[in-house]
Amino acid sequence: MLGLKRGTVTLCPHEIEWERIAAETIGMLRPLFGDTVSAIEHVGSTSIRTICAKPILDIACAARDMEAVRARIPILEEAGVFFRGEDHPGEFLFVMGDFDADTRTHHIHVCPEDGADWRNYRLFRDYLNAHPERAAAYEALKKDLAGRYADDRGSYTSGKQAFIAEILREAGAVS
Repeated sequence: MLGLKRGTVTLCPHEIEWERIAAETIGMLRPLFGDTVSAIEHVGSTSIRTICAKPILDIACAARDMEAVRARIPILEEAGVFFRGEDHPGEFLFVMGDFDADTRTHHIHVCPEDGADWRNYRLFRDYLNAHPERAAAYEALKKDLAGRYADDRGSYTSGKQAFIAEILREAGAVS
């Protein structure tokens, strides 16, 4: 399964298919972003093999120049990759999905290649893939939050922030 109605939370067991779709998406994104990004990687819970996740692929892009990325928005949108503004200060969010059904399949996060966000996306993924006991704790938290906030993705996401910060500290993140 890939895709989820906007604003809702449903968790699914990890699907190996997500890795294949992520690789295909990255291949599609490379020419669209051109040389404005130096790297594109599958991140987020769908990239952590041992845990359940919302069936929305998170892709992170390391931008060489955020304004050069902004200039490519028309090209991206023509290909079905829609700009949604700044996810948080200094990071652009693009989405893909079935917009008639209000369903999202991909969140594409574009952040400066020398910034903490780019490092932290990869560090979080790599740390949880290397530490299954911490991944299991993250999954337990996600399941608890999904049970309480199935129709409130904002609260679900907020409820994970302290744990994510803890994992990044354990992993040695530099802010």
